[in-house]
Amino acid sequence: MPDSQLAPDITEIPPPPSETDSLSRDSPDPVLAAERAHLTASRVALRAMREHAEGLSEDAAADWVSQQTLRGLLDQRIAALADHPDTPLFFGRLNRDADDDLPPTLHVGRRHVHDQASKPLVVDWRAPVSRAFYQAGPANPMGVAMRRRFGYQGGELTAYEDEPLTGDSPLGQSRILTEEIERPRTGPMRDIVATIQPDQDDIVRSDLAQTVCVQGAPGTGKTAVGLHRAAYLLFTHRDRLTRAGVTIVGPNRAFLAYISSVLPALGEVKVDQTTVTGLLGGHATPEDPAVAALKGDPRMIDVLRRAIWAHVSKPDEGLLISKGSHRHRVADYEVREIVAGLRGTTRYGPGRTALAQRLAHAVLVSMERRGESPDDRVQESVARSQPVKKLVEQVWPKLVPEQVLFRLLSDGDFLSAANRGAFTPEEHELLLWRKAPRSWKSARWSAADAALLDELADLIDRSPSIGHLIVDEAQDLSPMQLRALGRRCRNGSATVLGDLAQGTTPWSATSWDDVLLHLGIDGGAVTELTLGFRVPREVLDYAARLLPSIAPGLAPPRSLRPGAGSLTLRPAATDEALTEAVAAALAREGSIGLIAADDALPALSATLTAAGHAHAVLTPDGDADHRLALVPATLAKGLEYDHVIVVEPAAIATAEERGLARLYVALTRAVTTLTVLHTTPLPEALTD
Repeated sequence: MPDSQLAPDITEIPPPPSETDSLSRDSPDPVLAAERAHLTASRVALRAMREHAEGLSEDAAADWVSQQTLRGLLDQRIAALADHPDTPLFFGRLNRDADDDLPPTLHVGRRHVHDQASKPLVVDWRAPVSRAFYQAGPANPMGVAMRRRFGYQGGELTAYEDEPLTGDSPLGQSRILTEEIERPRTGPMRDIVATIQPDQDDIVRSDLAQTVCVQGAPGTGKTAVGLHRAAYLLFTHRDRLTRAGVTIVGPNRAFLAYISSVLPALGEVKVDQTTVTGLLGGHATPEDPAVAALKGDPRMIDVLRRAIWAHVSKPDEGLLISKGSHRHRVADYEVREIVAGLRGTTRYGPGRTALAQRLAHAVLVSMERRGESPDDRVQESVARSQPVKKLVEQVWPKLVPEQVLFRLLSDGDFLSAANRGAFTPEEHELLLWRKAPRSWKSARWSAADAALLDELADLIDRSPSIGHLIVDEAQDLSPMQLRALGRRCRNGSATVLGDLAQGTTPWSATSWDDVLLHLGIDGGAVTELTLGFRVPREVLDYAARLLPSIAPGLAPPRSLRPGAGSLTLRPAATDEALTEAVAAALAREGSIGLIAADDALPALSATLTAAGHAHAVLTPDGDADHRLALVPATLAKGLEYDHVIVVEPAAIATAEERGLARLYVALTRAVTTLTVLHTTPLPEALTD
């Protein structure tokens, strides 16, 4: 463990028979008994806080709209105060010698809890005073004399570990911390609030205005860090982010299902979670990867811009408005000057509105020259008049993104005019639809098209922005997809997470500077996490043999867990070998992920069924609620299992252009053991 973690003796006894026992009298350890009593009191206080929130009424609001708003806030408050019996309310304690107004003893936990006298029983881990729990050490005790960690079994407090921080003795390894990190898991991802490391804590507590980009090797906790940063920012900037919103963007629905319980466990229930596909309209029609790569290329930016403005034509006639017995004329050259002055200086939609207003203003000038005194109401009337509407529609027609993209992909001449040499003739032919739909209304769009439609929509009208955006597996996004996300945090900030070595798309990024550039973010701080806590060293070192081939610029990751015996290689992928490996994993505690090339899953599922091993197959929607999950290699990214069985690595490596990167992902999903079954020879980097 890092030097900031201490490992003195652990005091541990069996859990008490029930929460209502007289702990301080019956327990063999008075300190543990007192802490259990404090846990019981904290749970009672949390229940009282929730009951108080449930008793509040929205009727205090003056009107129906305010009542509904207040009801929503109360519902969120009640949900945030839910007690999870298997989740400890606090995991640490600080004995402080700081000269301030805070209590000398503070329990640190997942949320704030106070008694009826408003005395804090548990301090939220995000509060400034709690930072010492993660950062304090002998060199800088931060006003802390002693740090105490608690061990739990289920929801029962069973052990504690004291760490004096005022002496000169070096800090050692914390057994409770190690056991919590290595604890087998089943079901969705857990929070890591009890085990956050100092370098992770620095990222979590970064300022809201600072965009943070985290390059994280497998097992370094980058996803958890991003989620905890969301919780921290919501705690620190509650009012602002409640209005502006926080959105998490993951690679697929299976990943979102896996992380879904983390923020609610921390008391945060109002965070949107989606995928890039979901954010951009749900378009996902299959497409040739070569074509998708072209559509994701940043050269499309200028092509789309020219395609939009090509719809504005040069007016060949003026404007005539009749008002009473008078006629007011705007000459054709004046109309051309107005259009030229607006073209390209604003977004297409506002430009269209401005054109009507400019034409109306020119008519008002004509009226004033006749001695009339028109006001703003007259200008609005003229702007909405039929002659103005007709001229605007001829010169500056109303557009929707689908209409423009349909024309671009189905009309070779129009694509050539918008292209202007940006793409080669061969690329031009690839971009064109070979068989175009009848109209833009019947077109079926791909995921790459969705990013182009979003770009066009922003060229027509400005996209709304959110307060904070968290993007995981960002290395897999195309420049055009990154631009779509960047528009959504134009007035906010972002947390960008990923691993360049795990890039598996044709357009995978090779530089985080490029990612930040396409997001449109200046001054983003790139932080690298290379120290792993979850993946055993033996497994991580084995997978890292692929790095020179897939990401030669990255430093090899390191793991704090030796994991001797965690890796098993079996040169046999027979049905018998598979069922033996699964049976061995089932005999141990924890979740199991069987990862293989996508097209191999039906046969593997049939083999497991024949052997009597109940299982679930992971789908893009995340439906694999079972201890034993069959995982398509294309959905494994971001997931984690205690025991992983990878079948035929060569099939994974050869299934796609960046198959070795996909294999690297599959090999690094293991938390406890990795078993590799293969009949086909392994990729060369893994044969030593």
